[in-house]
Amino acid sequence: MANCKGVSRREFLKASAAGIAAFQVASGANADNVQRLAADKEGRVYFHNKPMGEPYDLLGKRMVFTSWHFVRQGMFAWINEKGENVTVGGSEGPWGARFIRAEYPHGIRLVARQAKRTGPLFKVAEGETGFNFTTVIQDDGEYRAWAGNLYFESNDGMNWQRPKLGIGNLNEINTNLTGGTVFKDPKAPDAERYKWVGGGGISREDYERIKKERPESWSPQADRVDVKEIFTVSGATSPDGIHWTRLKEPLSVEHSDTHIVAYYDQRLDKYVIYTRNYSIWDRSPKGPDKFRMWWDVGRRSIGRTASDTFNRFPVSEVILEPSPDMAPSDLLYTNCRTAIPGAPDLHLMFPALWHAAADDTTSILVASSIDGKVWNYLPGGPVFETGEFEEWDGGCIFAVPNLIELPNGDWALPYAGYIFPHKYPRGQWKIGTGYAIWPKGRMIALESADLGEFITVGFYPPGRKLKINAVTKRAGSILVEVADLDRRTIPGRSFADCNPIVGDKPRVDVTWKTGSDLGHSEGAPIALRFKLDRAAIYGLEFE
Repeated sequence: MANCKGVSRREFLKASAAGIAAFQVASGANADNVQRLAADKEGRVYFHNKPMGEPYDLLGKRMVFTSWHFVRQGMFAWINEKGENVTVGGSEGPWGARFIRAEYPHGIRLVARQAKRTGPLFKVAEGETGFNFTTVIQDDGEYRAWAGNLYFESNDGMNWQRPKLGIGNLNEINTNLTGGTVFKDPKAPDAERYKWVGGGGISREDYERIKKERPESWSPQADRVDVKEIFTVSGATSPDGIHWTRLKEPLSVEHSDTHIVAYYDQRLDKYVIYTRNYSIWDRSPKGPDKFRMWWDVGRRSIGRTASDTFNRFPVSEVILEPSPDMAPSDLLYTNCRTAIPGAPDLHLMFPALWHAAADDTTSILVASSIDGKVWNYLPGGPVFETGEFEEWDGGCIFAVPNLIELPNGDWALPYAGYIFPHKYPRGQWKIGTGYAIWPKGRMIALESADLGEFITVGFYPPGRKLKINAVTKRAGSILVEVADLDRRTIPGRSFADCNPIVGDKPRVDVTWKTGSDLGHSEGAPIALRFKLDRAAIYGLEFE
């Protein structure tokens, strides 16, 4: 049986055209893509007229295993007694061919770690309700936060001040710029560098107009009937995150009455918004036209919409809903889409799971995505939960963007904590902001309980040195090998040359006998092989 090191992809597949077809079928490609690959000497697969596959570019300097996206799934073949590849195309009997595998990942799993709760960051004065951050960002070496119309700055992410702006409170500049989230737009002109997305409302007259002018941008659920205004998703722009201009027209007209999150996606070159949406079917045309018909039956879920411009979006579509292994009364209340610090293309989401009919509390899950469209919950269950009764966050909690990195290397996710359950009478409502903290950035582990092995896909390293965030057992270790795009080991960068990584190493150089340079040709892609012995990898970083 071939081990993970195995043979190169080119050597493995050149035996027969049947081997190529079998490999692609096993990988899940459709017939058209198999045909295109077989006809393409460079081995590229085309989806939607865009070349797909390795080598990858990383938008940041980090690789964190939030999914199996960076881990090669392995290859196989059926070989007859003559050593010929007879996969799919052969005529051997039940025992006439043997199974071989190459670059086979084994002995590893992904698991999300529990966070440590800290807070509140601010004391609530007697007789006051308090407030919570709605957005936190790291901006040119500074931490900035918005809490509705309140604005804060910090040098370390822990100690916050309200700067003297000389212009009065933010709510004197903009009317009803509450809730929602702020993001920095890297491609916008300076006057619109910062953008805000949140809930809003329009008149019924404007609603009827938009239904005619923008048929893709409205949903009948926006009209709650019991509410005077029609629900919308609204936007605003700012040159500095302080002086805001609200857009005259809504971004979309739909029912999204909770925390809305937006960002600019560099890979898609689109603006993306995540909304409150509902897992629900169309009403039968034979049914009565009543408001409660959808409100009572729709399960709160998470929606997504995207646009080339920031002034007009189609209505969002559900992309994540409560899973079948959850309680039938569990609902996804808020989304909290964010990304790995230093890796903007590794999408994370921290939905608040509302235990509606159980006890009216919430817990925070984590899901990951490689494109922001398709999401999967990570193993490990909730990463943090509502505090004990009568604590400042003992009623319910809601995560808010963004996941940030503190100066000491910890990762912190802001969250709103409430003293009472979500729908409890709010006459004595108390709100605070805290952090869910993952010390040393150890949020998601690729771990091996015993022996494990895998190889990454090919990618262009954004640096010539590799640092690893890892932990091993006392008798465990991690070895790293560097290969070229054909998975041929680079001389001097083999497992035998690697200095073992042992112990608690939050950010240590990976080295070999002759140094720490990755050893590849300048500008060339690489792949990394790993051997784990009772170890966990939390991330890679390139310098």
